[in-house]
Amino acid sequence: MLARVASVADDLKQVPLFSGLSQRHLRQLAKDFHERRVRQGVELMKQGEMSGVDCFVIVEGEAAVKVDGVEVARLGPGDYFGELALISERERAASVVALTAMRCHTIQFWNFRRFAKKNPDVTWKLLQHVTDLLLEERGRRARAALSAS
Repeated sequence: MLARVASVADDLKQVPLFSGLSQRHLRQLAKDFHERRVRQGVELMKQGEMSGVDCFVIVEGEAAVKVDGVEVARLGPGDYFGELALISERERAASVVALTAMRCHTIQFWNFRRFAKKNPDVTWKLLQHVTDLLLEERGRRARAALSAS
């Protein structure tokens, strides 16, 4: 168990959302992650559905992120998705499909929330991440409005 936690902690250290955490915090957080293996073609989350309680960290493999059926991003090792489910019980904003077989670490929102309440540095990083997403979306809308006029 200790080796598994250390391995998961090393994987989490590569994720921008968790990279600023101390080794002690990473090991604490790693205890709540579970490994999930996924076959190629599996839809891990579906846009518009209240399907999510998990956040995924990709360890191996590649996935496509689709919004309204259009691929908007590709994700690979070190990338993560479903992080908004950690703070909001809303419907999924995108679909994510495994392009290859994948190995992921997942954490359920209730475990993450318990950890975040005890570790405000994590909460702060997540808040910064959400702010970045909002600013990106605002920029996209502004560019779309300019190109439409």
